[in-house]
Amino acid sequence: MSGFLVAQGGNNTTDQVTEVWGQVQSFVYEQGFNVALNLLGAIVVFFLGRWAARLIRRISIGMLQRAKVDETLTKFLTNIIYSLALAFVVVAVLDQLGVNTTSFAAIIASAGLAVGLALQGSLSNFAAGVMLILFRPFGVGDFIKAGGVAGVVEEVRIFNTRIRTGDNVQIIVPNGQITTDVITNFSVKDTRRIDLVVGCGYADDLRAVKRFLKELLDADERILSDPEPVVAVNELGESSIDFVVRPWVKAADYWAVRWELNEKIKLGFDEQGFNIPFPSHDVYMHQTAQ
Repeated sequence: MSGFLVAQGGNNTTDQVTEVWGQVQSFVYEQGFNVALNLLGAIVVFFLGRWAARLIRRISIGMLQRAKVDETLTKFLTNIIYSLALAFVVVAVLDQLGVNTTSFAAIIASAGLAVGLALQGSLSNFAAGVMLILFRPFGVGDFIKAGGVAGVVEEVRIFNTRIRTGDNVQIIVPNGQITTDVITNFSVKDTRRIDLVVGCGYADDLRAVKRFLKELLDADERILSDPEPVVAVNELGESSIDFVVRPWVKAADYWAVRWELNEKIKLGFDEQGFNIPFPSHDVYMHQTAQ
């Protein structure tokens, strides 16, 4: 009896395998040509699409280089273009294979939205970096003040800018922080004006003080004659007569000339006997009868 059951079970299994194999053969006979054709078409679409994506990237690189766009930005943008082109190719391949790409595109859009929300700070810095590279409010080597930091620009990247301060400290500033702040570029112009305010006492000879200041400026070869330096009485203050001293120099000489002028003015005032007023207070003491 048991042997009969085993034999019957074995016959059922064989029949099922035969039935499945028959269904496979029937599918191959009926749909095999269409499947092979779709597969071949998908392969052709993939290779042609990849070739087109590479061609688009090469054309984009050439256009950006002719437009003299920064190399870092060129690489970044062309990689994005190539990735987007490949994404379209993948969707086209799936569509050729008969896969419903509508839901696939919805998934990609949802994922892109989620990533965009999660990286909105980084995307803001990226957009700011693109603006800085395209419009170039400053370049490498310029001395700037931006984003609350003053120093020499060492490198402008997509997401941040590297600035070296005067005491040789490197500070990495997010580009979004730079573009939302006022940018002061001290290196963009070839010349700069030094603005000094020099006070003398009311008892001093006003003409002699003015003559001394002019001679001091004329004696320094680094001070430009055009525009002409200005030495003028600016204000009659409470305790001093204030002169404005405004010479023009090359941007590279700005700090050296400014520091030396301050020193020479003080030493010259001492030699000439001029006074430099400073705030003072008189204290009067009254003694009352006890």
